[in-house]
Amino acid sequence: MTTIDTRPPKLVADGLSIEYQVKRSGERFQAVKDITFEVSPESFTCIVGASGCGKSTFLSAVAGLLPYTGGSLSLDGRLITGPGNDRAVVFQTPALLPWRNVLGNVVYGLELRGTPEAQARVKAQEMIKLVGLAGNENRFPHELSGGMQQRVNLARALAADPELLLLDEPFAALDAITREVMQGELLDIWQKTRKTALFVTHQIDEAVFLADRIVVLSRGPGSVVTAVVDVDFPRPRTDAVRRSPEFLAKVDEVWALIKG
Repeated sequence: MTTIDTRPPKLVADGLSIEYQVKRSGERFQAVKDITFEVSPESFTCIVGASGCGKSTFLSAVAGLLPYTGGSLSLDGRLITGPGNDRAVVFQTPALLPWRNVLGNVVYGLELRGTPEAQARVKAQEMIKLVGLAGNENRFPHELSGGMQQRVNLARALAADPELLLLDEPFAALDAITREVMQGELLDIWQKTRKTALFVTHQIDEAVFLADRIVVLSRGPGSVVTAVVDVDFPRPRTDAVRRSPEFLAKVDEVWALIKG
């Protein structure tokens, strides 16, 4: 039996449109048009769609890194007008500081906020343990595998204790085996933190495995929301769910919406 969430939405996109000027031609390009949907508190929402449909563009607007030209975006009822401490982004490329070790990278964002050093180190150590990297605090990025680097990237974002965790295809550069392992570990971490998560991916099976809801965008330019699909597989989810007929049927459902 599904429990109805009566709490106010965490994130609201209301008629959101984003367009920008193409530098080479000077022409205006509309990336997304009239995007409308809501994200519930403590939920895991995935955004999928064909390549070039504006998934990452939309996420950048939520992060406050890209201005929108129509409609509105609000977090906890406050309009998003730029970057803020209430959001943290995990990008596809970890972008770790090569001269800092694991602990130094995780603590970096807290340093920028002026968090006292002792408090920042304790928080960073907690997040390093949470992502499964305890004992690796003194290793440098070049000594880590791709999956380990992304764990550091995730720990750095979680250390900021954001209201909304934004993930832009964070596992796209990983091999298939590491990617599946990281998906399972991300869900374990999410279960413990219950951070509201918005995850962009082009892998439909990844979205179905991770999400409570999947937002399907149409092909660009000027993408719109064509469907919002509920995913009600019980949590915690294990690899066994990937092999179930229900899982494959849900993948086919989302794939048909993208193609249609």
